[in-house]
Amino acid sequence: MADEDSSRGDDGPAGGAAAAGDPVALHAARLRSILDTAPDAIILIDERGRIESFSRAAERLFGYHAREVVGRNVAILMPHPYREAHDGYLERYRRTGERHIIGTGRLAKARRKDGGIFPIELSVGEVEIDGTRLFTGFIRDLTARRRMEQELRQAQKMEAVGQLTGGVAHDFNNLLTVILGNLEMLEMRVADARQQDLVREAREAAELGAQLTERLLAFGRRQQLKPRPIAPRALLEDLAPLLRRTLGETIEVAIRAASDLRRTLVDPGQLQNALINLALNARDAMPGGGRLLIEARCVDTRADDGRADPEVGQGCWVLLSVADTGTGMSRAVAERAFEPFFTTKEVGAGTGLGLSMVYGFVRQSQGHAVIDSTPGRGTTVHMYLPCADEAPEEDAPATAALGAYRASGETILVVEDQPRVRRLAVARLRELGYAVLEAPNGPAALECLADPAPIDLVLTDVVMPGGMTGDELAVRARALRPGVKVVLTSGFAEPAALRDGAADAGVFLKKPYTAFELGRVLRRTLAGSEPSPRSPRP
Repeated sequence: MADEDSSRGDDGPAGGAAAAGDPVALHAARLRSILDTAPDAIILIDERGRIESFSRAAERLFGYHAREVVGRNVAILMPHPYREAHDGYLERYRRTGERHIIGTGRLAKARRKDGGIFPIELSVGEVEIDGTRLFTGFIRDLTARRRMEQELRQAQKMEAVGQLTGGVAHDFNNLLTVILGNLEMLEMRVADARQQDLVREAREAAELGAQLTERLLAFGRRQQLKPRPIAPRALLEDLAPLLRRTLGETIEVAIRAASDLRRTLVDPGQLQNALINLALNARDAMPGGGRLLIEARCVDTRADDGRADPEVGQGCWVLLSVADTGTGMSRAVAERAFEPFFTTKEVGAGTGLGLSMVYGFVRQSQGHAVIDSTPGRGTTVHMYLPCADEAPEEDAPATAALGAYRASGETILVVEDQPRVRRLAVARLRELGYAVLEAPNGPAALECLADPAPIDLVLTDVVMPGGMTGDELAVRARALRPGVKVVLTSGFAEPAALRDGAADAGVFLKKPYTAFELGRVLRRTLAGSEPSPRSPRP
């Protein structure tokens, strides 16, 4: 300890002469205690810039031991251009008395022993002892604060993006509802084969527009998951051309699916987004090109065959692995890779949300995500998704399946503030054989509900003018008519009113919807067999 303390530039530990009552040694011991316990780094330099004392906090912050820096110029702790300018500041102060930072605080940058540059807050004080000037620097590391500020800015940006995409999706989905609905009705009436092809092309293009809004909502994290049994092999085959175009010619894309691959219960759109996100991360890790392998196989951890990660629970899983031949990650980085806002990319090159969104999607799908990475050898992200035994319900064409969902004498109240959307809904319902009442807003709908005319179901938009939202109308409607059924519809994927649970007995139908989807939801709701998508999952 004596050697260590002498390397810090003082007269020894709080022992010896101090214990004997030497006031100088006692003062030095007290000073050493302050220096060693202060949370911020404290550095004492002389008027030539040589380091006289280096606190323990300074050792931890800069990575130097005191004996390595005492007697050396403090410029070794500074990056360019501070390093070159520092001695000039001291020289000018000695000649002119002009202060640059003495007695004031300022933001600057410092340099660690390993060469790392980090932000600091620097305050400098001055004292003169026996004609000799000494300067004390108090240094606070701002790395954590800067990171928090960046994370807050990113969170604010994502919230703004979410609000913007939610508003765009709402208006765009209303338009698509009208376009798709009219094209669908026109397709059923056109007999000429060539004309049918034209209508079908237009309808498919509008459906692609609906998929675009889904992706916008997913990017803004406004998407409600709609899991259903899907075939991973078909999804990967459809995705492969897009990946090859997106990643470029320097990245070889390979898809490998096991012959015994089962269906998985997942939201297909969100799974595509997750795979694209992982592929883009892999591309960034292979700036000079490389190979991307997406592999799908089944893993049954109930058999304890040792193939699954220990963190993965017991069950039947469809394992999707995305492997690259890129730079890889250290163990410390891999352990934090799923953390929101954590990124190793330069500022502005990444939000730190890509992997965290993948992780959140997998966990929300009742699955598990695991990273396996080695520096210099690449990274593999494993997504364990639950198997699904049942076959997916086919979205049959309206012309082939609508007959199964025709009315049985019921009356439906349509509440929609957009006239075009309301006219389309009324026309579709009458095609299905329902008696229809209509209202442009909540208050008008309450007037209809107060009338003794029979109403079996209320089909209402969620976001409406007039001081009453769709979920509020649903509560009032059930108060007036306890047996009435409610179907809520919106261009938002997950309206805030639904997340708040104010209309638990209602069923949500997202715009744009097909006549087949509308008919199916209405029949099941009227029969009492349509579950609310907002019921909690196990």
